[in-house]
Amino acid sequence: MKNGSNSRHGGRITESKNQMPEFAIEAKGIEKIYFEGEKKLQVLKGMDLMVKNGEILAIVGPSGAGKSTLLHILGLMDEASSGNLMILGWNTDELKEEEKDALRNKYIGFLFQFHYLLSEFTVLENVMMPLQILGISWSEAKDKAEGLLNAVGLKERISHFPSQISGGEQQRAALARAMVNAPALLICDEPTGNLDIERGEEIKDLIWRVARSQHTTVLVATHNPEIAKSADRIIHISDGRISQFLDSPIGV
Repeated sequence: MKNGSNSRHGGRITESKNQMPEFAIEAKGIEKIYFEGEKKLQVLKGMDLMVKNGEILAIVGPSGAGKSTLLHILGLMDEASSGNLMILGWNTDELKEEEKDALRNKYIGFLFQFHYLLSEFTVLENVMMPLQILGISWSEAKDKAEGLLNAVGLKERISHFPSQISGGEQQRAALARAMVNAPALLICDEPTGNLDIERGEEIKDLIWRVARSQHTTVLVATHNPEIAKSADRIIHISDGRISQFLDSPIGV
């Protein structure tokens, strides 16, 4: 990004969400190529995507189409082979690796099919951890974590360890951990894929409710038609390209 009113600098990744630009994501010509010896595998083939702040976007398509790869790039967990990516107003091409790490840690939350809670820590300690990594005091982190755990219905489970709660409760705790620092962007990769229909619907409703309350932009890759059709917008990915922008979950 050139210098101007929307220009940001990686060394000062401290602005509040109230100062975010209109678009949370501006991706142009995103490609991802993997090499195994002389063998070339192109997973993403020039994707263009604009996502407004506060929008909930569902990403659908067959397995292997590139959904997870795209999410990893948009969440700064991986780098594109080519193309330009603006995340929350920052041009990622201009950021150093430590600045990308700071942007990801401060403004991006992640929720996956598996909860990835740390087994040796309690539910409360797991949810507190992102705040403590950011340097938030123990008492403030505890207050925020308890408040969010209460909001997702886990008030009575905060002292339990992950192995002591159900799969649906584990995913609720993972959602609380992903949202505890009020991220501007939430990346969800099949967040209900490991749950039955009823528990999956509960998690979807929680994601939507918490995200709406915090004005968080949500990207969710899913095979679940109920999740897709309740999003603000749906895109269909096929063979590494965005093949359709949908108003209904056709082809989920």
